[in-house]
Amino acid sequence: MTGTVLVRGARLPQPDGSLSGPVDLHVVRGRVAAITRAGDAGPDTAATGTAVLDAHGRLALPGFVDAHTHAEAAVFRPDVQLALLRQGITTLVAGQDGVSFAPSDRATYDWASTYFAAIDGDHPVFAGGSVGDLLATYHRTVPVNVAYLAPHGTLRYRVLGAAQRPATDAEIAELVALLEQALDDGACGFSTGLEYVPAAYADERELVALARVAAARGLPHVSHMRGYEDRGVEGLAELLRIARASGVATHVSHLHGPARELLEQIEAARAADHDLTYDSYPYLRGCSILSMVSLPTWLPLADAAATVAALRDPALAGRLAEHFAGLTDLWPRITFASVPGLEWAEGLTLPDVAARLGRSAPDTVVEILTTTALRASCVFAQPPTNSPESVRTLAGHDAHLAGSDSIYWGGQPHPRGWGAFARFLDEHVRRGSWTWWDAAQHLSARAARRFRLAGRGELAPGAVADLVLVDPGTVRDEATYERPRTPAVGIEDVLVGGVPVLAGGELTGATPGRGLRPAVV
Repeated sequence: MTGTVLVRGARLPQPDGSLSGPVDLHVVRGRVAAITRAGDAGPDTAATGTAVLDAHGRLALPGFVDAHTHAEAAVFRPDVQLALLRQGITTLVAGQDGVSFAPSDRATYDWASTYFAAIDGDHPVFAGGSVGDLLATYHRTVPVNVAYLAPHGTLRYRVLGAAQRPATDAEIAELVALLEQALDDGACGFSTGLEYVPAAYADERELVALARVAAARGLPHVSHMRGYEDRGVEGLAELLRIARASGVATHVSHLHGPARELLEQIEAARAADHDLTYDSYPYLRGCSILSMVSLPTWLPLADAAATVAALRDPALAGRLAEHFAGLTDLWPRITFASVPGLEWAEGLTLPDVAARLGRSAPDTVVEILTTTALRASCVFAQPPTNSPESVRTLAGHDAHLAGSDSIYWGGQPHPRGWGAFARFLDEHVRRGSWTWWDAAQHLSARAARRFRLAGRGELAPGAVADLVLVDPGTVRDEATYERPRTPAVGIEDVLVGGVPVLAGGELTGATPGRGLRPAVV
């Protein structure tokens, strides 16, 4: 199916919560040219011919925007493309948590792809360069669009290496210049990962200086905070101080924790005219690299070889034991996701692996980290403050947008990369907390506005034809922790830029995706 497309007999969600009668969407040159009552004449397309896609009463929604994903390398894989499109995701926002591939020289790229090996993987064709160079790798090579945040940790490593200290004035000036160039090259904001290194060593002075750069361009600061759950209020308070000092808009990554306290803080900030949004995913378990979850930041974590040496150093054994003693409640909550060289451990809990090795939980963690050179990842249950009620409450707020935090590497990854967006629809629309109009706002429109993705996030004449047909009676996620790579159901036809990329639930092989830049305002 190529050229001009007629999407026939669809229904559109309305702001009042109702659904329209059957309509036809006329797609010409990648955009919605007109929306008419079903059967009425649309634009003259006789010169090019018109391909017809019968909606059969399914809902037409704007393509979903994943506001937090780690698919910048995985998106080239067909299985990942299918996972995305079967959820209706047509645009990714990558460069998250302050660590990714650009802007970088070769040494910085090697560091980022090593440190986040179990999260971001290794890009198949990019080995260092500018943000513009990275965005170009997605142009007409993949079926979805990719927007990108300039990652603070990558910038910091390029200037300071693995240094465990605040930046000097001269180094801050270098960081500012690098961020200015990254935003000029097409980044849609900048991200910080304040529980990861080297960003964990940055002080507010450094962060404010960078936030001012984004504020001057009307772009957001997107942050994995210094803490969540019982530390979430404190972590958010730091971001708000940075915002007040710089004027930057704030977007919190994968917000989770005690909803009442967090929403009180969010409401107060918004009442004071602070531009604040956040994303979340509908699960009670997280996923990250094992080193961040289990090791103290006084170790040289930005240098894998030095950290491995430190873990084997008898002189540090006592200090490490003291740190590990504070994590006894964490150990039973860990399940291994990616353990290169010890793949048998993937899908097993830490206590199970420890029992097989005949070691304590802390000694097992050290063994896995040293054996994999810190490249291991894990799925972990959040503490009780992240309750089902809290997750639902945070997802109901009008500052919320959807992000999967998808990670596609390892033998037993988190299922959120295959099911998060379908699960949002199943849990919130079916149970009545969202209308279908609300769903389009949470899953598409708000992210398109937050990252200035012009023409996306709505279906209206002139909009880019990123379009998803949803069967409201069958849409649901099928991925589980035991079988995470199971695609969602209920979305079988998707257009990106007016080109069918999913038809009958299968990839078409078309690659109309683009590296997206924020609109100039």
